[in-house]
Amino acid sequence: MSEIRSTVRHRRRRTALTVGIPLALTAAGTMAYGADAGAFGEGARSTAAAATAASAAPAWATDTADGFASVDALGQNGTYGGRDGKTVTVKTLADLEKYATAAEPYVIVVAATITMDPVGKEIKVASDKTIVGSGTSGQIVGGGFFLGSGVHNVIIRNLTIRDAYQGIWNDKDHDFDAIQMDGAHHVWIDHNELRNMADGLIDVRKDSTYVTVSWNKLSNDNKAFGIGWTDNVVTDITVHHNWIHETEQRNPSTDNAAHAHLYNNFLEDVAGTTIKSSYGNYSRGATKMLLENSYFQGMNNPVIKDSTAAIVQKGNTFVSTTGRNESGGTAFDAKTYYPYTLDRTADVPTLLKSGAGPRSSIGTTATTKAAAATTLTVAKDGSGQYSTVQAAVNAVPANNASRVVIAVKPGTYRELVKVPANKPHVTIQGTGGSRKDTVIVYNNASGTQKPDGSGTYGTGGSATVAVEADDFQARNLTITNDFDEAAHQDISQQAVALRTAADKVFLDSVIVNGDQDTLLLDTAAKDKLGRVYVSNSYVTGNVDFIFGRATAVIDKSVITLKKRWNGTSAGYVTAPSTAANRKGILIANSTVNGDVSDRTFHLGRPWHAGGDATLDPQTTVRDTTLSAAIKATPWTDMSGFSWKDDRFAEYRNSGPGSGAASSDRPQLTDAQATGQQISDWLGDWTPTAS
Repeated sequence: MSEIRSTVRHRRRRTALTVGIPLALTAAGTMAYGADAGAFGEGARSTAAAATAASAAPAWATDTADGFASVDALGQNGTYGGRDGKTVTVKTLADLEKYATAAEPYVIVVAATITMDPVGKEIKVASDKTIVGSGTSGQIVGGGFFLGSGVHNVIIRNLTIRDAYQGIWNDKDHDFDAIQMDGAHHVWIDHNELRNMADGLIDVRKDSTYVTVSWNKLSNDNKAFGIGWTDNVVTDITVHHNWIHETEQRNPSTDNAAHAHLYNNFLEDVAGTTIKSSYGNYSRGATKMLLENSYFQGMNNPVIKDSTAAIVQKGNTFVSTTGRNESGGTAFDAKTYYPYTLDRTADVPTLLKSGAGPRSSIGTTATTKAAAATTLTVAKDGSGQYSTVQAAVNAVPANNASRVVIAVKPGTYRELVKVPANKPHVTIQGTGGSRKDTVIVYNNASGTQKPDGSGTYGTGGSATVAVEADDFQARNLTITNDFDEAAHQDISQQAVALRTAADKVFLDSVIVNGDQDTLLLDTAAKDKLGRVYVSNSYVTGNVDFIFGRATAVIDKSVITLKKRWNGTSAGYVTAPSTAANRKGILIANSTVNGDVSDRTFHLGRPWHAGGDATLDPQTTVRDTTLSAAIKATPWTDMSGFSWKDDRFAEYRNSGPGSGAASSDRPQLTDAQATGQQISDWLGDWTPTAS
């Protein structure tokens, strides 16, 4: 029923999103919507202003590391480089060295090919620096960078570092590395191309730790990547999504590393070339290595270990490899330390051939311009640019590349709003002091006849607001379907307030209000990923009112149960229709309550839309306060499909509606719960207000 990852936490795990229950939420009790500031306080309204202030900085200048480089340790909170300093553009060796060695934080954009003088020079980088290539134009020729003892919080990104080669293949005389660190910590090496150096491409030595190496191309060298060479066992390192090809050894070689997490790497020895691999991933000394979902093509001795080291392999693929392929010992659960998402092993070669190395979108002025948001204003009284929300949506240019904020002044807007798929990066934001001040409302139901006589709207078509565009955000407003069930008992009652059918949808500090089928969280197609994150919000309804096939998180929110049109208490909170091998609905750190009778509501039931038996519906409710309205047997069957054949579970819930584990009330174990957290649902997406 649920994924199992066996370990208990033994170090602080840094996540992108807060998972604690705020006091304001715990105290929300039976609130329907909260006071003017909402149950979540003034902070919920300030996120848009904070995002506006931050929008001047391009995304690449504020990116932070993942993996071990993201862990808070040694007095450093993750790795963010020079984010807090000035951004400077350099085109000469003198300027590069000046800013890289300065005491102050800097984001240093390399916008030219810079040749080291003398050959083999390694600039001694100081702490709190981001050194980033401007698109594909940032190149370092004939040398590289050195990070000495105690240097920390450094990002080296989007550069090509090449050609310090001195004509000797196994060069013992010239220690000309692309990137070398001796005793550094919190370093992120990302999206670089490193090739043809005199010694190694990357050396992580002398107790350097909290290092992440991601999305790089390493090629045409004898020694690709060495880690360790110390008697101390302290190095924590993550190596993921790197394409290592046409290198002979150290791919990487890992000596006495406390934790080495290698995943989704592509190691390739191309047939017919003069460079032959002697080995691939090597674990030696006291190293504990976790090696996951990596792809080895043509490698000799693809995975080796010595008698004192450990390698745990999971999900790797080996094609035309020869020689040793070893594993043994015990390693660790990387999710104890940080969140991550594995790509399918079969996809790794294509993914890395197209995605590793420098990107034109990183470090460029165009990225800065794209990050600046356009604001369109809506006001019913004519004081804005538009008098309806849909008119503002219509004004967004097709295939817009940057954020458009539709700022909606307080008022009730009785209209249908659709954000089509070709208008991504749209934010609809109420500008009032409360989320109750700005209301978008309509009253269509599934059985409502269309004005043109072409039939009824159907469930999905009944939505007051329909979102089909990726990277959509809504905040500080109310979206309602006020269909009158009592007056229209002769037609189908499903009446959606908000339908999403897109990826990366962020709903922050909103109220979504209805009765049956309030919030439809869908995807663009059955085979498409559609992630939705709902935070600091209220969702109200009674029958299947959070439903669909999206990968959706309801976090730090209040789910309010309502009586039916005739005054009775009965209903279902969720009705997931999740595709197999995808995540469904996760309710976390929230409260479920309402003015309804005790033991009258189920937490969910499996919706096999259209009778599709291949679906695998999933709802997990964890770390949530449940009122007495929740049944002692909280899950139930639907349309002939048993909930027990799908994925329904709880974990660490509280309140009078919670209960102990039983065959009718499955609870995740601690080990299973480590794989069902917010970060597992959202993957590589960190929702950020904009």
